[in-house]
Amino acid sequence: MLMSSVPSNSRVLMLLGQLERMNGEAMVKDVETARQVTAKILHLIQTQGEKMHTSFIPWYFPLVKGRRVGVFVSKGGTGILFQILITASKELPPSEELMLQLHSLLAKVGPKDRKFGVKARLSGALNVTVNLMKQNLQNTKLLLPCLQVLRVYSTNSVNAISLGKNGVVELMFKITAPYSKKNTSLLKVALDALGALLKSKTNARRAVDGKHVPVLLALYLDWHRNDNRHRHMLIRKGLLVCLRNITNLKLGRKAFIEADGMRILYNSSTECLPVRTLDPLVNTSSLIMRKCFPKNRLPLPTIKSAFHYQLPHIPAVGPVAQLYSQPPGVDDVVDESDDNEETEGDTENDTENEEDEKDRCTANDDIETDLNKLHPKKSPGRPYEELRVYERFFVELSEDFQTASATSSSSLSSSSAPSRPTRPIIVPTAQALSPKHVPILSSQEDGNPTKEQQAQPSPSAHALTTLELDAIHLTKDQDKTEVANIPSPDGYATFNWGSDCGSEGPEDEGGEGAVLEVPDTALLLSLHDPDLYVEMVKGTHSVPQYAEVAYPDYFGHVAPTFREPLLERLYGVQRSKIFQDIERLIHPNDILDKVVYDLDIPSCPVIEDDGESLKFNSQFESGNLRKAVQVRKYEYDLVLNSDINSNHYHQWFYFEVSGMRVGTTYRLNIINCEKSNSQFNYGMQVLMYSVQEAISGRPRWVRTGTDICYYKNHFARSAIAAGGQKGKSYYTLTFSTSFSHKDDVCYFAYHYPYTYSTLKMHLSKLEALRTPQIYLRQDVLCETLGGNSCPLLTITAMPESNSNDHICQFRNRPLIFLSARVHPGETNASWVMKGTLEFLMGTSPLAASLREAYIFKIVPMLNPDGVVNGNHRCSLSGEDLNRQWQNPNPELHPTIYHTKSLLQYLAHIQRAPLVFCDYHGHSRKKNVFMYGCSVKETVWQSNISATSSDLQEDLGYRALPKILSQIAPAFSMASCSFVVERSKESTARVVVWREIGVQRSYTMESTLCGCDQGKYKGLQIGTRELEEMGAQFCVALLRLKRLTGLRNHQHLLDLENHCLSPVIDFSQGHAIFILSSSSCPTTYVMEEDEPSFLEAIDYSAESNDEDAEPENEHISEVHKNPDHLDQLSDSETNHRD
Repeated sequence: MLMSSVPSNSRVLMLLGQLERMNGEAMVKDVETARQVTAKILHLIQTQGEKMHTSFIPWYFPLVKGRRVGVFVSKGGTGILFQILITASKELPPSEELMLQLHSLLAKVGPKDRKFGVKARLSGALNVTVNLMKQNLQNTKLLLPCLQVLRVYSTNSVNAISLGKNGVVELMFKITAPYSKKNTSLLKVALDALGALLKSKTNARRAVDGKHVPVLLALYLDWHRNDNRHRHMLIRKGLLVCLRNITNLKLGRKAFIEADGMRILYNSSTECLPVRTLDPLVNTSSLIMRKCFPKNRLPLPTIKSAFHYQLPHIPAVGPVAQLYSQPPGVDDVVDESDDNEETEGDTENDTENEEDEKDRCTANDDIETDLNKLHPKKSPGRPYEELRVYERFFVELSEDFQTASATSSSSLSSSSAPSRPTRPIIVPTAQALSPKHVPILSSQEDGNPTKEQQAQPSPSAHALTTLELDAIHLTKDQDKTEVANIPSPDGYATFNWGSDCGSEGPEDEGGEGAVLEVPDTALLLSLHDPDLYVEMVKGTHSVPQYAEVAYPDYFGHVAPTFREPLLERLYGVQRSKIFQDIERLIHPNDILDKVVYDLDIPSCPVIEDDGESLKFNSQFESGNLRKAVQVRKYEYDLVLNSDINSNHYHQWFYFEVSGMRVGTTYRLNIINCEKSNSQFNYGMQVLMYSVQEAISGRPRWVRTGTDICYYKNHFARSAIAAGGQKGKSYYTLTFSTSFSHKDDVCYFAYHYPYTYSTLKMHLSKLEALRTPQIYLRQDVLCETLGGNSCPLLTITAMPESNSNDHICQFRNRPLIFLSARVHPGETNASWVMKGTLEFLMGTSPLAASLREAYIFKIVPMLNPDGVVNGNHRCSLSGEDLNRQWQNPNPELHPTIYHTKSLLQYLAHIQRAPLVFCDYHGHSRKKNVFMYGCSVKETVWQSNISATSSDLQEDLGYRALPKILSQIAPAFSMASCSFVVERSKESTARVVVWREIGVQRSYTMESTLCGCDQGKYKGLQIGTRELEEMGAQFCVALLRLKRLTGLRNHQHLLDLENHCLSPVIDFSQGHAIFILSSSSCPTTYVMEEDEPSFLEAIDYSAESNDEDAEPENEHISEVHKNPDHLDQLSDSETNHRD
């Protein structure tokens, strides 16, 4: 045949030409010829040619490899087919064979043509297909291709509404049928089409009104019971997809509950669990049940913090102003309607180009595109007369070293903070572990509320006098065992607490005359001293007036020598936890719902019980746990406290647990988390500190917890808490743990705690390390709202002599300005700072060279109040201090105001720092990395044009992170970003870069989880690695000094030149610099990038996003953009600095 020698694409075009010529009256006269030509096109599209490398593509897969189909569509074939369809439909009766061929061809072409839905609607083909179906319900041969085409029609939302008005939803329910081995392909396609139709809320409402929800449940149950060999899983999945789309509607959820859908899907899913291949059914069922689970009220009277601090004045606008303007009696825990119900009228538009719109509206919307704002401006903003007062913090710049007093330091202990009445404070003793001793605080003369430290009830328990801090003296015997002498009612009694105390042996320890063995951490921790820590606690002021000291802070933490790998996530763990939550609704009688700890009862937060429950406590510095509810015998729901003067930021936790049973597995659920994702889904574990382990010689925090996962729960988050968004839910962090020791006291924390009193102790011990060669001065920068001192350190090397040359060299050293802990929950920042401080005060030649090279100005804790009171992100003002740098208020944000003033003073005297770095922690990414500021890289990411003069920039800002990537094993250059975003314009990094003119202005982020590259790949990060990072930062500064000391910085530019190679475009008549993505290694990642697990992670309980529901366990998990999900969640995509 002659045509066989013509290339396949040409054959398609030839046949297409024949159809065009036949279209109209000729085709009516010669229907058979039209049918034959259409059949040949269909055959060409379906057949496989060796040279074309195309294959037969089923209807359910996009025709991405069908080159012939693409040619057909590009040449207008779809429109011709629709014209033929309309013309052929006018023949009475229409040719069944031609209609069959046309619909078969349209079913193949439709998925490849992005305008298919619009063309079908405008041509009138929708009605032709629908009428054909109505007339041929029993003709399965013709009905199948019609349904296939209908399924493609329905993917267009406007078509779906139109089809629904034409009775197609009811038509589909006539086609669906109970279990049968016949016509299964037809039923599968019909359910797919119905599922697509039900995405329209109008159609979903139509299905609810038609009482079709019970029908779908009955059909699903019928297929579930009869499909014993699981050959028709796609039909069962199709039924579930219909239910899933209907339950996107509030009316649908109500109908589902009324039809006993929760129990039906729960029971059927439980039966499917043993068969791995049925996981898609289990996953979809789980999503439907979670979506329909009635929203519960968070068990709190208010979402405001349990602690109240009255601000000196209220900001005029912002969240704090809204908080104070809230009328009394308003229920801020839940909304009147806890469902995110859409408007009654559907306003869906033709959205064929919706994906294009999504592609254009990317995360780059936050990138700064105003070139005027991208150029640093050295504008101190305040007159020099106001800033001269800060000259006293820079005496080293005018020091003449003629008197010995020049090197004296002002101790923090002698700060000008107003003295307050000394309050009795409970110090950790054996009594908290032994049932024979229950220390009780009596009422205080200064009006402090009466408080008890609960212990196991015992008939022999007797009241002891209050444990005054001043009455505790720690001494060491020859064996280096610290002994605590604690006053008893009849004088001094010494309690002996041997290393086997509280073990599972006979309970004869802890009697009179025992000795408390405090682990001698001083041998391993040069900066830790329990006695000194107690002294520091006395000067720490908290809003709740804490009167207890936590064991871990008292004993100290010695980093374990063993590795702690990232926890491998077990398959199905999230699903099993969610099913246990669903059981609460299915079997409500099994739920205890017993409150065992409640800070909202200030007089007695620890609820007395019969000894069958765990005991919780968080009333100590940096503690955070608001409420504990026993749900089942060994399961507890825990609620975190909001930041003071705030109604959110629930992430940091630190609490004590006692009264446990050895070997029993407990499940703990923190139920009011706010972030939409967490590293707890990617190998991170919580931290636990066992007092029994500590007194046995192992005082340390260890990673613990199994079956850890993080997911959206059924507790409603009010619009007040969610920034006006309705229908939001909280998230649950759940983990299981067991205890190894009887009568133990254990502590759990989000990350390694580092309290304000610990900082003061460390600074005091650092002074003792000073040698005559070290210049160290401690100043009090200011006092916080809560009355705590904010320390400022100056560290450098003493001049070699009093000669003018040496003193001149001393005064002219470049400055390095470091700060940390502006966010209290990012405790890792303090551990990194500890490593930096210890290195700077060290005796190594590198440390000495570093001190000789620079003058260090360090604010080690920018937010003492937040740290003391257990906040996660805010200070007592209820605001994120790292969003106040543009215009800090001296009264509400004193530490930021005065720190910025120091930098403004330096800018005025032409001594702006060479490097500014603010230490932070990152909860959603791994490794350690930096954020910096670059005009070029911001312009590149935003795709705006800029002239060469706009892009004048020294590439030296990349030098420090590049050096760190070469010497610090935890540091990842690939995670660094130097893009300036609008949402970060009030952060320290951007303000210091823009206003002070510091080119090397950074935020250094340390992971709270672990590393996925380098030496520590696959390991969780610990304090050893964090302190090492702080030391390596110092080493990098020394290398930077050597580079910047070279003439014209040429070596530095050569080092970095390959990183950014601008391409020059002269097409506009002048040079336009375009930064090439291939030449820039910076990764601008708006959300975390994690590998997939076998079990697809689903964070959403009520997603309307069809992609959020995984088809199988091997599909990678869906990452939603937190910026769209949760504007008020403390997501690093919004709050990376």
